[in-house]
Amino acid sequence: MDLPLSDIRVIDLTIARAGPTCVRQLADWGADVIRVEPPGSRDSLGGDRHGSDFQQLHRNKRSLSLNLKSPAGRDVLMRLVDSADVLIENMRPPVKERLGFGYEAVHARNPRLVYGSISGFGQDGPYGDRGGVDQIAQGMGGLMSVTGLPGTEPTRAGIPVSDLAAGLYLAIGVLVALHDRDRTGTGRWVQTSLLESMIAMMDFQAARWTIDGHVPGQAGNHHPTNVPMGCFATADGYLNVGAAGGRLLRAFTAAIGLPGLPDDPRFDTLAKRSANRAELNALVAGRLRTRATAEWVTTLTEAGVPCGPVYRMDEVFADPQVRHLAMTQDVRHPALGPLALIRNAVRMTGEPGTVRTPSPDPGDHTAEVLTSLGYSPAQIEELRAEAAI
Repeated sequence: MDLPLSDIRVIDLTIARAGPTCVRQLADWGADVIRVEPPGSRDSLGGDRHGSDFQQLHRNKRSLSLNLKSPAGRDVLMRLVDSADVLIENMRPPVKERLGFGYEAVHARNPRLVYGSISGFGQDGPYGDRGGVDQIAQGMGGLMSVTGLPGTEPTRAGIPVSDLAAGLYLAIGVLVALHDRDRTGTGRWVQTSLLESMIAMMDFQAARWTIDGHVPGQAGNHHPTNVPMGCFATADGYLNVGAAGGRLLRAFTAAIGLPGLPDDPRFDTLAKRSANRAELNALVAGRLRTRATAEWVTTLTEAGVPCGPVYRMDEVFADPQVRHLAMTQDVRHPALGPLALIRNAVRMTGEPGTVRTPSPDPGDHTAEVLTSLGYSPAQIEELRAEAAI
């Protein structure tokens, strides 16, 4: 398929989730991704290689079994570097240097290659040598301090926000560096970390401190600055509503039977609504509890007020709009049969599908890749005998 990145070869030296998230963006858009794995490896997350998580994370790749601790294995990697456009890794900074494929070594071998790195805390500095995981970054980046009900303990988000953000930010950086290489002929070292990505994702909450000098706290299921905007119980579930001011506030309060609320002297400005948040939300909550979620969605949508139910995952994929968006694409795994994988969130005209092949088993493409690098069948067998592959 002639996908936008079909002329790009990527070496995937990633583990865990942040690095593979980056590589998946490139693979989805057609890059020839060669995932390098140690011989006999099971997976990168400690779970079932044929499980849903691994299959979702490593689709659209080829797998090369390679022992990077052996001289012959490192030689193979460097021959692969010669033909590659991008190398992505997320090891602790000292590890790649010890194995001999840090940025300087790779750049000397192929100056055009874009080298992408994700670490826990950065490539250098006081914490540069530390390993990092998502929840630690959620805590150190401030997310846990603003998540949860007011007055409760710090709370992690339900998804690995810093892992996913780091992967997406690095993918953007790699694409920028590839564009720059087209102009200059030289690749760059593109870096991010879980901590940097988490702080960047804090966005306006971080700016409330750096610009306003205000330390944000927990706001629970309600927006930290706009009122009323949040999650309210209904007669049979929960409803998210966004109606913080202006026409939307008037339409919302009229629809729920509180038409005088916007002119109430306690609530007639955003500052007053914020100061009297608990009282206002209690009035709204009292009204929304009287009807079922679906009824309120119909009523508020007709009034032009943004709203929506709170779904479990099974309900997400039963929603008619989600069905219309076709958020899953099917592939067939040789052992598992048909799999419904979540497609890339980006669509573009002429795109034939971002999910094409299932995640490979270890070494599925070793002989294929080595042959493309010029190794003869006898040389491949010799590498096997040396435990290099």
